[in-house]
Amino acid sequence: MKAITYRSYGGPEVLEYGDVADPKVGPDSVLVKVRAAAVNPVDWKAREGRLDSAFDAVFPVVPGWDVSGVVTQPGASVTEFAVGDEVVGYVREDMLSRGTFAEYVAAPVRTLARKPRNIGFEEAAGLPLTGLTAYQALTRALRVQEGEVVLVHAAAGGVGSAAVQIARHFGARVIGTASAGNHDYLRELGAEPVDYREDLAEGVRQLASGGVDAILDTVGGDTLRRSEHLLAPDGRLVSVADHEVVSLGGRYLFVRPDAEDLRRLSELVEHEELRVHVAETFPLPEAAEAHRRSQEGHTRGKIVVTVDWGD
Repeated sequence: MKAITYRSYGGPEVLEYGDVADPKVGPDSVLVKVRAAAVNPVDWKAREGRLDSAFDAVFPVVPGWDVSGVVTQPGASVTEFAVGDEVVGYVREDMLSRGTFAEYVAAPVRTLARKPRNIGFEEAAGLPLTGLTAYQALTRALRVQEGEVVLVHAAAGGVGSAAVQIARHFGARVIGTASAGNHDYLRELGAEPVDYREDLAEGVRQLASGGVDAILDTVGGDTLRRSEHLLAPDGRLVSVADHEVVSLGGRYLFVRPDAEDLRRLSELVEHEELRVHVAETFPLPEAAEAHRRSQEGHTRGKIVVTVDWGD
């Protein structure tokens, strides 16, 4: 099969398009014919070796953790899916090796859910990692309740966009940071926008004079450090971008595959409570350019790589 691989850590130029061996299908996995795979910042961070302390890399590595596609072969013990089922998945293993930037991927059933029926494969590919990150941060870490005020940093990005919509679904009031050019987009999602490049504290305090109940940080660095001063008494702080949050009294969250959480996200999409905005698409052979675009930052929504099957 054709796939994208890299044989050493480095920039986008290390990504190669070519032939690799077909994946083997274990008893608890299904073979998925890939239709689309989303690009996430963690993909290029892994490619650069930034995850080397946590993940062994078995070269050549096929990058990518997000996927949407069609089941072509269930494993021997699989009863959850059948040939022809359309699925989405956050297909992360505990090593860097067999990713989703390929024509086929062998995906454990614990990483999959049925694709929302009301969207295409490109949009569906952008749902798993960002949706699960937002959902798990809001439900498990921040435990957001109806009527609370939630601040989401980089609210126009993939995780941020999902978090705004999910928090609104839970009945929270949402303030979102973004550049001025994305403020109308945030309003469409249901957030009250604040320009992060101006006086962040003043902008948030004008909307929530007593501070916010919960903050989801997707940026880290100085943005995170300024965040603790925006919390109301007993407010909660979670970052998915910076371990320093722990020293600030908050919690760091790394998203995990969860089929049930992914199923709930698919239901939200089907009920039109959650939508995925696809900013750009690239054919699989141009995955290096997709990585470059993601690495530039400031993308509204998702960048997606597609596999052309001629249909």
